[in-house]
Amino acid sequence: MHWYEDEVKALEKKIRELPYQPETLFYGSSSIRLWASLNDDFANYKPVNLGFGGSTLAACVWFFDRLMMPLNPKRLIVYAGDNDLSDGRIPEEVFIFFEQLVVKVRQRFGDLPCYFVSIKPSPSRWHLADQFRYANNLIESEIIKQDNNWRFINIFEAMLDAGRNPKKEYYGDDALHLTPKGYELWTQIITKQLSR
Repeated sequence: MHWYEDEVKALEKKIRELPYQPETLFYGSSSIRLWASLNDDFANYKPVNLGFGGSTLAACVWFFDRLMMPLNPKRLIVYAGDNDLSDGRIPEEVFIFFEQLVVKVRQRFGDLPCYFVSIKPSPSRWHLADQFRYANNLIESEIIKQDNNWRFINIFEAMLDAGRNPKKEYYGDDALHLTPKGYELWTQIITKQLSR
């Protein structure tokens, strides 16, 4: 996990120097980190962006204590998992990392409202689509079964076109990261969940 160290240290510094107490933590991979309009998109929720590039769900678990100890949020939103699968892990491993994250959150924050944003259907990783679906299904099923403080936010289906392929307008030139239109869609879907 040492390759994340510089970014994690930068996040620790960012947290120490925050001029406000954030209420909503956005935590996860570069889909979070690159969300330039996040503070404006969720202004009513006093957010902070705690994404770090290339992060796996495993890394989110690994660095959780370091990044979360100074914070006392009202809610947590997590996006990670597709990098784990792209690195060669299987959906069951991603599910185990999710379960480990649930334990970490409970230990630190109790019954904090938490939201897991489904793994997105990136065109550049479309060959892994079945694994994305399976990992999403494992996590969603567990959240439904537990019926506690976690909620599953399905962005996968909304990012597909009529032919059930990834909608290209939501993705940048690398066919992996999101365009402003992609973030606009995520904002609508996540805000709808938060307002319930």
